[in-house]
Amino acid sequence: MSVLQLFEAGDAVWTVEEIAQRLGVSVRTAYRTVAELTQNGFLDPGSGEGYVLGPAFIRFDRIIRQSDPLIRFASPGMAELLAAYGRRAAVLLCRRFRDCVMCVHSLESEPSRPMASYERGVGMSPFRGAPAKIMLSFLQDRVLRGIYLRNEHAIRASGIESWQQFRDVLQDIRKDGFVVTKSEIGKSRVGIAAPILRGDQILASLSLVVEPGARADIERLSAVVKRVAADISAKLTAADTVGSPSKGRAVANRKQTRTGPRPSAVTLRRRGT
Repeated sequence: MSVLQLFEAGDAVWTVEEIAQRLGVSVRTAYRTVAELTQNGFLDPGSGEGYVLGPAFIRFDRIIRQSDPLIRFASPGMAELLAAYGRRAAVLLCRRFRDCVMCVHSLESEPSRPMASYERGVGMSPFRGAPAKIMLSFLQDRVLRGIYLRNEHAIRASGIESWQQFRDVLQDIRKDGFVVTKSEIGKSRVGIAAPILRGDQILASLSLVVEPGARADIERLSAVVKRVAADISAKLTAADTVGSPSKGRAVANRKQTRTGPRPSAVTLRRRGT
């Protein structure tokens, strides 16, 4: 995993010697790791003696797009949002990844003229923009406190002067159930975001990106975004509640094995108890 994380820095090609030096391991160890990753398609020989990321990532990306329940349940609602607006817009499905916000799926009404500044798989600010703010607002206080302490300088630079103000702003967003931001990520763009929850835990954000419009229009769209996000949350929660039949049978079998049939009095006498 540490070898693959080297590519996050932006260098597309790494030699075995460079990998060994950066990770502080022997060339022999690095070569063995690179050989295993190459065999499984996670690395591919590049120009010269270097290696690049391999085709396995493309395969797994396709698997995620097809099998991820979040994307599967959210896609119809995202299409509904675009249809409800009826003009040039983008709909984003974002998640938190480490200390950033990442788009995992998006729809554009005009793909040749994209509205959103978010690109699938690219880490964005955890504090600016509607997707970031709505997800922050649904985190527990102890998690928020840790985020604030690790990023106090950046948060203060955004105009927040204290932990209490940071917490109060996010509590107001949570109470509303949605947030509207203007030109925080893209110039002349309005972002409207609502939370997607699994039970009471924040899982993702659903966002509509549009051009600035009348206040009544933004309020109407905010209500639609909030409703669609709630529908997606309900589907995810229902899917978790129902579960698969095989899991249900496995749980029942474990309970039966753990408790077992109660021995009869005859059996107890035969055991001499």
